[in-house]
Amino acid sequence: MTAAHARSDSIVSLTDVATYLPGEPIGADYYAQFADSDDLRDNVMFRAPKYRHHVAPDESAIDMIERAAAGLIDRHGHDVIAAVDVLITHTQLPDMPFYGGGGGIAHRLGMKPDWVLDLHNGGCAAFVLGMQVASKLLGSGEGRTALIAVVQNAAGQVFDQPSIRRKAQASVPGDGAAVGLLTVSDRSPILDVECRTYGEFAGDMTLAVDPPRKWWQPGVGEGCIGFTESKITKVLARGNRQVPEVSYAVCDRIGIEPKDLDLLVTNQPNRVFLRNWREALELPRERHVDTFDVCGNLFAAGIPVNLERAVSEGRLNEGDVVMMAAFAHAGDFAGAAAVRWGGR
Repeated sequence: MTAAHARSDSIVSLTDVATYLPGEPIGADYYAQFADSDDLRDNVMFRAPKYRHHVAPDESAIDMIERAAAGLIDRHGHDVIAAVDVLITHTQLPDMPFYGGGGGIAHRLGMKPDWVLDLHNGGCAAFVLGMQVASKLLGSGEGRTALIAVVQNAAGQVFDQPSIRRKAQASVPGDGAAVGLLTVSDRSPILDVECRTYGEFAGDMTLAVDPPRKWWQPGVGEGCIGFTESKITKVLARGNRQVPEVSYAVCDRIGIEPKDLDLLVTNQPNRVFLRNWREALELPRERHVDTFDVCGNLFAAGIPVNLERAVSEGRLNEGDVVMMAAFAHAGDFAGAAAVRWGGR
């Protein structure tokens, strides 16, 4: 163990978060002009937000992370970011299909980390999974700082394809990026993390292309998520159950009732999930932060974007316990993490 490395079983904190939303907000009327007949248009899963953001045509996932990291650099200095020991990344739509963005992000931010990990299985819960992995590594002496970098960049690319933006599902996602800085300290300690894999549901999210082909094969049809009424019913049931389950598990271990949490921060697939989750945890609306109506479904970026919004708006105070929870894909993964916020 080098002098730069942490002691075993050290306390790990989520010290800060910073975010980036690309471009100007795009209103619901943008999609209304393309709306076509869609059997799923009235489904609760696809009630559109008022606004969302779209990645620019020439904007890479690495560009988005660099812009998100600017906030951390302003507050902590470039040397802190450059000295990160563990880099954990998740990109909804990788710039290249054969490898993740970890190496490129490390280079762009001037890092030489000992650990670079790309987490794809975490989906909308990737920030929580990243916290679990980072806290294990730092807590066992593998470094003193970690950066979690997550990107949602499918809205302006996949969901804005000419034949896809006519579908109800296209108007819900929005793009954004976020970074979280974790350190060996007791500033904002991570109290507990629960991550669960539900492998039996792993094949239930599919890519639909007409005419059918594998995602990598050439063809004329544009790909979208293969939603059906039956699949939606299953996803709603799983999401409604899984997010409260992992949240309750964390609450049990840290000795706090869910209704006594100071703030709940979740992913935000739609308004129905948001309502059901806070009701399941017996929390009032003012203690569950979301940006759905201005950002749409941000996938993995939803938790850190909402956390940063809560901090900036003064909704999270020093000493408050915040619960972060999400489920991924069609319900094949879920995670929750509690932090006692120490302020910026």
